Amino acid sequence: MMKSTVGACNTHNKSVRAWVDEMTTLCQPDKVFWCDGSEAEREAMTAEAVSKGILIKLNQQKLPGCYYHRSNPNDVARVEESTYICTLTQEEAGPTNNWSPPREMYQKLHGLCRGAMRGRTMYVVTYLMGPPGSSLAKVGIELTDSLYVVLSMRIMTRMGRAAYEHLGDSDDFNRGLHCMLDVHPARRYICHFPQDNAVISVGSNYGGNVLLGKKCLALRIGSYLGRKEGRMAEHMLILGVESPEGEKTYVAAAFPSACGKTNLAMLVPPAHFKGWKIWTLGDDIAWMKPGADGRLYAINPEAGYFGVVPGTNSKSNPNAVKTIVRDTIFTNVGLTPDLDVWWEGKDGEVPAECLDWKGNKWTPASEEAAAHPNSRFSAPMNNNPALAPEVNDATGVPISAIIFGARRATTMPLVYQTFNWIHGVYVGATMGSETTAAAAGTVGQIRRDPMAMLPFCGYNMGDYFRHWILIRRSLKNPPRIFHVNWFRKDASGNFFWPGFGENMRVLKWIVDRCRGRADAEETPLGWVPGARAFDLTGLEGFSLETLQKLQTIGTEEWRKEVLSQDELFLKLYSHLPKELIFQRELLVSRL
Repeated sequence: MMKSTVGACNTHNKSVRAWVDEMTTLCQPDKVFWCDGSEAEREAMTAEAVSKGILIKLNQQKLPGCYYHRSNPNDVARVEESTYICTLTQEEAGPTNNWSPPREMYQKLHGLCRGAMRGRTMYVVTYLMGPPGSSLAKVGIELTDSLYVVLSMRIMTRMGRAAYEHLGDSDDFNRGLHCMLDVHPARRYICHFPQDNAVISVGSNYGGNVLLGKKCLALRIGSYLGRKEGRMAEHMLILGVESPEGEKTYVAAAFPSACGKTNLAMLVPPAHFKGWKIWTLGDDIAWMKPGADGRLYAINPEAGYFGVVPGTNSKSNPNAVKTIVRDTIFTNVGLTPDLDVWWEGKDGEVPAECLDWKGNKWTPASEEAAAHPNSRFSAPMNNNPALAPEVNDATGVPISAIIFGARRATTMPLVYQTFNWIHGVYVGATMGSETTAAAAGTVGQIRRDPMAMLPFCGYNMGDYFRHWILIRRSLKNPPRIFHVNWFRKDASGNFFWPGFGENMRVLKWIVDRCRGRADAEETPLGWVPGARAFDLTGLEGFSLETLQKLQTIGTEEWRKEVLSQDELFLKLYSHLPKELIFQRELLVSRL
C-alpha cells in the first residue's frame, strides 16, 4: 500500500479541502492519497494494481505499457435503471429520466458510503475536462477507492496540475464520489445532482458508471450546466476533413453507443481519395458554444478514448488499431496464453485457446464469445496517428455540419440533409436506433434516442429540444444538419453499404454541401445526393442501382415511423416545443 501523503499537486483551495475532509469523515478510509498525475505516480499505482490482481501485465514486447482488467460479470455496462437525476422537482428531470428528491437520495447514498472505505485508500483525482485555458473547460474532483478508476481517469482526462491551475481558488468544480462497495447490483446507484454540480456513484466499477468525468460530468451534468450557460454538451464525435488543397471542414456527429462513432472519428479515406485526410478531434463528446462570429465552436473535453473493442481491426478502424498498441487498458476481452489480447473480429488468426472475459477457458468451439460484446479499451488520444493538431485549441473549432446517425436495418436511407436548423432539430429529436450491448438490456430493439442523448440528458428532454431551438438565435452561420444510416440491409439481411473507410464518400458529399458545391434532390425527408453528386468511383460491386435502393424512401414504412414517434412526443408533451409538432405535420403532408 502506498504511503498516505499529500501529492505534489496539493491545493490550498479551501472549498476543495473542506469537501474532501467531509467525504473522508463519511467514508472513513485508512489513507487519503492526493493524486498528482505524474508518470512516477502512474508507475507506482500500476505496480500496486498488478500486485493486487486488479490488472494483469500484458506481453510488453507486443503491447508496451498495456494492461488487462476483468470486471465483475454483473458489472459490464451502463445501468440506466440505476441512474438517477436528482433535481428539486420531478418535472425538471423529465419523464425520460429516473428521478429522486435530492434530500432522500443523499440520505440513502450517505448511508451506503458511511464507513465504506475502511481498510481502503481514498484517492483524490483532480481533473480538467477540456483544453487548459478554454472558457468551455470544467474541473472535476473524483474521490474513489478504485485503482482501476484512478489509472483510467489519468488516461481519459487531464489529471493533476493543469486542473488545479485552472481551478485556482474557485469553488466551481464538480464534486464526484465513487465507492465500489461490494459491486452488488442491489446497491448500485449512479446519481446526479445538477443543481449542486455533484455526482455520487456506488456499487459499480464499470467505466461508464464510475469514470465520473465521462458520461456523468461531460453529459448529464454538462447538459444541465450548458443550458444555464448558453452552450451545449453533446454525445458527439468531432472530426476534421482536409482536402488535398488544405481546406479544412469540421464536423460533429451523434450516434448511440456502439454504432460506429469511434470508427467514423478515426476514418482512413480509401485509396480513391488521394490527398484527403481525416483528423480526429474527439470520438464521443463535444462541448459547443456560439462564437463571436456567429459560428458554433466545439472542443473535445476528453484526453483519451473509451472505445468498444469487438470488431476493431485494420479494416474497420486502422487508426484505432495503431492507437491501442501501447499504454492502453483493455477490459473484458480474451486473454491468450502468451499474455496478448484477443476479441472477435481482431486481425490475425483465431487463437487455439485463451481465457474468456470471465477467466474461463475458451476455444473456437465455445458457445460464448471470448470478449464481452461491450468490452473496452482506454487509450490516450496522443497515441492516435490522426490526432488533429487543433485538439488543444482553447477556442475550439468551427462546426460546419452536424450529423445524426442511427443503426437501422430498414426505413432510413444512407444520407439526407435537413431543410433547415429546426427541421434538423426534429430529425435529431426523433432518432430511432437498434439497441446495442453498451447498455444493459435487450439488444436489437428499436428505441427513440434523441440526439443520442436519451441516457445522458441531465434535465427534461422537452426543455433540451427547446434549448437546441434557442441556440439558433446566436448562430449567424449555423451548421448544416444531416442524417446517415450505415446499417440498412437488403431482403437477404446483407448490408447495402460497405461502410468503414467508404463512409468518406458520404462525408465528402456532406462537406461539398456545406461548401455549396454539390447538387441534391428534394425528397419528403430532405435533400439527398443526386446521381452525379455522389462519387462511386472505384467502389467495386456497388452500382448506382444499389445506391438508389439504399436511398429508397418507403411511404408505408415512413407512415409507421411517424406513428411510432408518438410515444416519445406524448411522454414529453407538456414541455415539447410546438415547432417540433409543426415539423411532424409538415413531414406527414410531404409523405
